[in-house]
Amino acid sequence: MIELMATNNIVTISYVESLLKDAEIDFLVLDQNMSILEGSLGIIPKRIMVTEASLLSAKQLMQDAGLEKEITSR
Repeated sequence: MIELMATNNIVTISYVESLLKDAEIDFLVLDQNMSILEGSLGIIPKRIMVTEASLLSAKQLMQDAGLEKEITSR
């Protein structure tokens, strides 16, 4: 799995999850439960991971949705 994006914005995470599900792109959201350890301060961003085979499609999907600034550069 490769990081597509990392953000603390729960609205963005929800939107991206919806986009990826609709496009049938497999993904994982990592670090969702880290708020328990950090005390709900929002310091640790949640990471959205996709397979290497889906990375280009996922990036294009994010660009089409106007989220290109959220994409992790690689």
